[in-house]
Amino acid sequence: MKKNHNTETKAVTKETPDSDMLVEERRRRIRELVGERGRITVAELVAMFDISQVTVRSDLNALAEIGAVVRTRGGALAQRADEDLPIGVKQTLRRAEKVRIAEAAVRLIGEGQTIVLDSGTTTAEIAKQIRGLKLQSVNVITNALNIAVLLAGAPHVTLIMLGGVLRPSSYSLGGPQAEAALQGLHADILFLGFDGLDPEIGVMTPHLLEARLNSRMLEIARSVVAVGDSSKLGRRSLSVIARIEQVDRIITDAGAAPETVEALRARGAQVTLV
Repeated sequence: MKKNHNTETKAVTKETPDSDMLVEERRRRIRELVGERGRITVAELVAMFDISQVTVRSDLNALAEIGAVVRTRGGALAQRADEDLPIGVKQTLRRAEKVRIAEAAVRLIGEGQTIVLDSGTTTAEIAKQIRGLKLQSVNVITNALNIAVLLAGAPHVTLIMLGGVLRPSSYSLGGPQAEAALQGLHADILFLGFDGLDPEIGVMTPHLLEARLNSRMLEIARSVVAVGDSSKLGRRSLSVIARIEQVDRIITDAGAAPETVEALRARGAQVTLV
């Protein structure tokens, strides 16, 4: 029996294996559809183009590799630099790089130290690594609910949770209450996640309240370590958290552009590539 397709979308007949032109045209159309709708599922694309789930997944993976879409379980989201993606999506992006960054970060933590973990998926990976540290005691200050949950059961961790207004997409707390909670506290290291980092401008985020809280975190920390994967280097955003001169170390992955790394080092930051 012949399949019925959505009348709004013209079905595309199954491609022949050697038809590279048809593959490229289909992927271009998929990219347009994701951009128009914001998200799309594998099942929808199977019905629209009359192709297999394996072929659809291959198309979405290829588009995700070039940054055209954000791959999710069962489909894809539109890739927008300023979009506040849900944390469940963010934590699947460049996870291998984030794990390596976290492993390098925890090597900086010493016995009895107090550290600050900003909200973010890279800092969440640091929290996971902290759970396995062979230390008697470490104090962790955080504004992130997911990080607090990760560390709540660790016997060697004393957890200090900041209050404030919840941003559901990132599980982070911010605002005047969170800023006030930092008063009177001191930390050895701030691990600062970022959405954008530019050698000329500094560390950035699209969220104004987050930038204000991060600036307060900088004031109470003796050392500032910015952590983030190389896809965020050179990216600019709305709010500046700190100049590069205020950051002691940047830990990122080896995919960072050499000219960007050189520019960061020229401004006095130690850059660790993993």
